[in-house]
Amino acid sequence: HNLEMKHLPGADPELVLLSHRYEELERIPLSDMTREEINQLVQELGFYRKKMPDAPVPEEFQFAPARPMPTLPPQQAPTADSKIPPEHYEGEHPDL
Repeated sequence: HNLEMKHLPGADPELVLLSHRYEELERIPLSDMTREEINQLVQELGFYRKKMPDAPVPEEFQFAPARPMPTLPPQQAPTADSKIPPEHYEGEHPDL
């Protein structure tokens, strides 16, 4: 759950961890790892493995895996002079 594989011909395999805002957190090279080591790494990072492709994901894993979402400071309401509409604060992805 929440793991997507993209095959890039000619590129060395690596695991790219993204934040909930799709910002890159870390890149982990996978070239020297066996399949078992990669499976163990993914499990240690907190990814949930479904027993069947269409199986439901437990609530505690819905927003997993790798790291808990950082605690963000509360956003301040825009002032009358502000040019940012309230629904789109700087750095916020419109779909989140």
